[in-house]
Amino acid sequence: MNWLRKLYDWVLTWAETRYAVPALFLLAFSESSFFPIPPDVLLIALAISIPSRAFHYALICAIGSVLGGMLGYLIGYQFMEAVGNKIVQFYGFDAQWAYVGELYNEYAAWAVGIAGFTPIPYKVFTIAGGAFKIDFPVFVLVSALSRTARFFLVGGLIYFFGPSIRSFIDKYFNILAIMFVILLIGGFVLIKYVIQ
Repeated sequence: MNWLRKLYDWVLTWAETRYAVPALFLLAFSESSFFPIPPDVLLIALAISIPSRAFHYALICAIGSVLGGMLGYLIGYQFMEAVGNKIVQFYGFDAQWAYVGELYNEYAAWAVGIAGFTPIPYKVFTIAGGAFKIDFPVFVLVSALSRTARFFLVGGLIYFFGPSIRSFIDKYFNILAIMFVILLIGGFVLIKYVIQ
């Protein structure tokens, strides 16, 4: 995994260049369909350097990620044999591919939303969205909501709490993401029962 650490460090070096913002967009775009390093790494570095622009960086990240998710969808929809299967195998999800299909068949938009917000590899679900042909407008809408929520959570924490929150985010991001999903699902369940 030494190559992964080197890749991680390489991503961080972009924060210190004048190309940091385009690099953030391209990182968010590519991570949604094939790249292994999540854009949160660069988002956190940039937001900490200028906390007043944290939401601006989060928005760039969200836009890049949703557009990249559309590329992932296209890969699954049109190029599964040529490209998609190789990406799925690279991330070790070939054994779980049938299960991902079941999640899509049963939950569709929920599967995209949870993958878009949590540390689950979003790229696998964008490719699966195309491969299992879920409704494209629903896919885009749920991707936009979940990815924006994820990156704005990170940006918001840095905006309101400053650089001191970085170690907290690094240490507890997975737990924060899971808690948010539980609260989100709980809110929808509550709404469902209140409406009935």
